[in-house]
Amino acid sequence: MSAPGTVLARRPVADKDPGPPPAARPGTGAILAQIALGLLCAGYTTGASLGWGSPETALFMGDFGLSAAALTAAISCYLYARAHRGSARPAWLLFAFSSFMAAAGNAVWGWYEVVLRTEVPDFSVANLFFLLFAPPAIVGLLVLAKKPANRAGWVCLALDTWLIGGSLLTLSWSLALARTAHVEGESVAGAALSLAYPLLDIVLVSMVLVLHFRRAQANRSATNTAIAALALTVLCDALFTSPLLRENYASGQLLDAGWFAGSLLLAYAPWGVRRLPDAAAAARGQGLHSRPVAGSLAALTPYLAAAVCTLGILYNVVEGRRVDRVVVLTGCAVVLALVVRQGIMLLDNIALTHELAHKENHFRSLVQGSSDVIMIAAPNGRLHYVSPAASGVYGRDADDLVGTELAALIHPDDLGAVVHEVRRFLAASPAEEPTTRIECRFRSGRGGEWLHVESTVNRHQGGLLFNSRDVTERVRLQAQLQHNAEHDPLTDLPNRALFTRRVRQALGGRRASDPGTAVLFIDLDGFKAVNDRLGHQAGDDLLVQAARRLHDSVRSGDTAARLGGDEFAALILGDGGRDRTARRNQVQEIADRLRLTLSRPYRLDGGQEVRVAASIGVAFAEPGTDAGDLLRNADLAMYRAKAAGKDRVELYAPQMQAEVVRRTELAARLRTALHDGEFALLHQPVVDLATGRIAAVSAQARWRSAQGILFTSAEYLRVTDDGERTAELGRWLLEEAVEQAAERAGIGHRTPVSIRLSARRLLDRSLPLGSVESLLTRHGLPSGSLIVELADSDPRIPLDELEQRLAALRRLGVRIALDGFGSGHVAVNALRRLPVDMLKLDRGLVEGVVESARLRKITRGVLRLAGDLGLRTVADGVDVPEQVVALRAMGCTHAQGMAFSGPLDEYRLRRALVRDEYPLPGAVPVPVGNRPPIGSHSETPVPPT
Repeated sequence: MSAPGTVLARRPVADKDPGPPPAARPGTGAILAQIALGLLCAGYTTGASLGWGSPETALFMGDFGLSAAALTAAISCYLYARAHRGSARPAWLLFAFSSFMAAAGNAVWGWYEVVLRTEVPDFSVANLFFLLFAPPAIVGLLVLAKKPANRAGWVCLALDTWLIGGSLLTLSWSLALARTAHVEGESVAGAALSLAYPLLDIVLVSMVLVLHFRRAQANRSATNTAIAALALTVLCDALFTSPLLRENYASGQLLDAGWFAGSLLLAYAPWGVRRLPDAAAAARGQGLHSRPVAGSLAALTPYLAAAVCTLGILYNVVEGRRVDRVVVLTGCAVVLALVVRQGIMLLDNIALTHELAHKENHFRSLVQGSSDVIMIAAPNGRLHYVSPAASGVYGRDADDLVGTELAALIHPDDLGAVVHEVRRFLAASPAEEPTTRIECRFRSGRGGEWLHVESTVNRHQGGLLFNSRDVTERVRLQAQLQHNAEHDPLTDLPNRALFTRRVRQALGGRRASDPGTAVLFIDLDGFKAVNDRLGHQAGDDLLVQAARRLHDSVRSGDTAARLGGDEFAALILGDGGRDRTARRNQVQEIADRLRLTLSRPYRLDGGQEVRVAASIGVAFAEPGTDAGDLLRNADLAMYRAKAAGKDRVELYAPQMQAEVVRRTELAARLRTALHDGEFALLHQPVVDLATGRIAAVSAQARWRSAQGILFTSAEYLRVTDDGERTAELGRWLLEEAVEQAAERAGIGHRTPVSIRLSARRLLDRSLPLGSVESLLTRHGLPSGSLIVELADSDPRIPLDELEQRLAALRRLGVRIALDGFGSGHVAVNALRRLPVDMLKLDRGLVEGVVESARLRKITRGVLRLAGDLGLRTVADGVDVPEQVVALRAMGCTHAQGMAFSGPLDEYRLRRALVRDEYPLPGAVPVPVGNRPPIGSHSETPVPPT
């Protein structure tokens, strides 16, 4: 048997008869009440059987004892009706009134027999109380009955009552009531009173029998107990009305025990059994209505009533008596009622048959026309019904699936989860969980492919009912959406979110203690230039090729990802080894190999070949390191690789984090340093190499921090990429330099001042041309006294706009110098198009001009080019006399550097301007061999003071 068949073959826990639900099981108090009730009834029965020891006690217990029991029932039903509001409340109030009438009747009876010690009159108040016992009980039973749904139901209820009552009347009249009605000497009132008791009892018995099959579902236990109590009372009344017992009856006899027990049972009825919850009552009601025995008895009730009526008539015939007219009339009325009832039932059955056929056709068309597949699995796990929709959904005929084991159609990987869910569902209560949902893969008839099927499962006659639908496209769409949410749309590599989750998974579980796990952060150096020069389409093509190379370079268990832009990452899982040094060397080799792979030329769609480099940062997992820390460490190492020259691999070190903290703090202080007056302006003399005189001064900003550290502009601008702060500093430098130059010109030092500005800064709208003109006019700086050094000429800067701006500045008397010439960043095209007055040689040419013959040739060529164009030349970073001699010999006109003077404050600058001459070194032989390296700085350092 298949696995689902094994589950279905077991009788589920919910299908077993669990007895009363937990909410309906009697507690300790209910059990004690039942014991007390039994003891009271047994004690009363014992006393009545033994005569109570004396006639006086028997009379007292037979009258006031029954009155007390009936009064207890009245009080109990009344209190219950007050405490519980609902549809049954009027019934319990009527039962309380009926019991109170019985208590009053017994009390009056005892007043005559016990107190007055006289016989009870034939017509007394007690008779009235006893007559009023039955009508409220009859109405109360009607209230508790299940209401008919239509008029035919009400007619059938009345006919059933008459059938039972008429048959009982026929039988009772034949046996006893006819004799009672024809007692000689008895008045009409006495005969009527004698017949009233049995007739009312017959009506009550009829209602009890009819309503036994028509009880409402709410609080069935209390209703059953109340019906049993009334039935016991009616039985005792019937025995009392028989002439044989009535002539010999006396209070305190055994017959009183039945009335006593009936009253106490009615008092116990509403309280003895706790009420069922609505769901439990409904479930239990469904089970009761489905019992075939109860349905058979309800259907046979009219025929049993007719049989009883026939027995009454036959009794008269057998005894040779003349058939009484009452018996004939009653019998005819019973037969007529039976015929009418059968006619109504026949019409009702015909209507129900038509309705059932209509609903059957309706549901059959729904099942056969539904796009969902409906399957019924038998308790042995085999399918014994499959709807026709299976051919369209599964590609298999429904007849072929009938008889197939359910396990043979479910994917083996999903079978365990299906069996587990089926077991759990069958073990649950049907009222709490009527259905469940199962999703699994189902074998298709189209080439054996597996379809994703979602099924709603219901219980069905010990088996299961499946309502299934094909959700393969939905599952594929969900998988595609999940893939798109976790992968980069351009390269199809995992994105940052998925990469972070995999790093988190690698640091947890069985790899938590593996120190060999590493994360690589990769940045493509030069990608932005390719993207700007060739367009975004070429940039995307380059990224796709780089992603493919990265994916092919890592192992199958590792992860390559694109984090955004030109940033990639790789997760290298550890191999479980404990040799950290060997593992670090291995990962570094992987990173170097990856760097070389990514740095190979890329051939784009247009056939153009481009090159980019790769800066890679590597961070290893350490104990206590989470995913966020590991990614941050790899990112820091990557930025260190870029800062150290790019196209290299850097391993993370703890001091990198400390440096980041220092730079962050420095950038934060820099934002307020300008407003706090922490910046100072220094000037470095530019010396004429022909005369040794000061031809100009170069303005340089310095930041003296609160700790007394003096930072050059290259140092403090490196820690901040705040464009607004940089622009503010540029405006301050320009205003301060012009103001101080004007002051020096006022005292006779008309030396020009040069200010270094980037091409992007010159085109910035925050520095309009009018502001420069107004600045020169406001301070009265003579024409030709301001030199703008054009620095960092970005090839992306539009030369037309820059040419117009420089031409406008020249019209204001500002001279233009091209800074950093010879470094490769300044194109010959810029020299050809831009209106410049002088060239400022790059420090890279100056530093090696003594040692390198190749650099001497390059420098000589640059100087010859400047001379042919009629441009003045300035060598920056001339720090030793040998460089002065070499540059003079090559034709350089001006120089600045430590060979003459470092940056000076205003006081020392004015002293130098007064002296206005620096000694020029003579011809010094250039030593052969290795010389101590000269420090490479972007600006001339400040000498110690």
